[in-house]
Amino acid sequence: MSDKIIVGVDIGGTAVKVGICDLNGELLHTFEGPTEAEKGADAVCNNIANYALQIVEQSPFSWEQVEGVGVGVAGFLDIPNGIIKFSPNLKFRNVPLKEFLENKLQKKVLVNNDANVAALGEAWAGAGSGVSHCVCYTLGTGVGGGIIVSDRIVEGFNGLAGELGHMAIVPDLEAIQCGCGKMGCLETVSSATGIIRMAKDAVARGDRTSLSFITTEITAKDVIDAAKAGDEVATRIVARAAYYLGKSMATVAVVLNPERFIIGGGVSKAGEYLFEQIREVFRKSTPEIVAEGVQIVPAILGNNAGVVGAAGLIIRS
Repeated sequence: MSDKIIVGVDIGGTAVKVGICDLNGELLHTFEGPTEAEKGADAVCNNIANYALQIVEQSPFSWEQVEGVGVGVAGFLDIPNGIIKFSPNLKFRNVPLKEFLENKLQKKVLVNNDANVAALGEAWAGAGSGVSHCVCYTLGTGVGGGIIVSDRIVEGFNGLAGELGHMAIVPDLEAIQCGCGKMGCLETVSSATGIIRMAKDAVARGDRTSLSFITTEITAKDVIDAAKAGDEVATRIVARAAYYLGKSMATVAVVLNPERFIIGGGVSKAGEYLFEQIREVFRKSTPEIVAEGVQIVPAILGNNAGVVGAAGLIIRS
């Protein structure tokens, strides 16, 4: 076989996911192995290199066909030099991952933030396919983000562009402190953590809600399911999360003018119930000429967005 391939690597705290993509972003093979972060940076770097070699060896392709290796990792990075300045998940500081892997694999290696990489995956081969300008939100424990302009990741001068969850969007009188230390961040109301907090606060206040009858830890899914069933308290909580998401998108739209917003992560599984509310707020909050033609859609790659986007670094950077 003569076709070129790209290896994408998504480094998680417990597992490293590796994939082979063709040059069109189609995911051909995947492999997953333990991160073993507790063994230190050298062990993890060696694991990544070995997993990359292993997946190609187990595929119909040869190492000579590999165009390069892209890597996504959570943390603060020196992106041009591929250095992990600090990764809370891995407890890494100043790890020269790019240099290590290029020496080990003898291939071009590019490293980027995991949220950027997931956004690139959706833009390249997912819900943003065919669109050159899009913005991705990931609604999970926090609110992650990634910005794609002219098919390229927007990184900012020190790699921190796209921190959408830390837009100070909630008014002062309603704001609480975010984990980042600032007040009123989008993450405090529109993440799974934020939704759960608001639900627990309502139960603690004694609000009349079916959520008070949940005997286990309340989840974001519990709140969304209760809202869909007509629970007034849960309905207000989800509406608040959707409201600030829509408001944040309105702000982003007048700055970046994306064609499509893509929403992924666990909270996005609420489906059209959530998306319809976000779209309504967006339309009301955005100048008509800016909002015209803009789509707000769910992500489609799921857990594969990271490896696909990591592979995409090689041809989209």
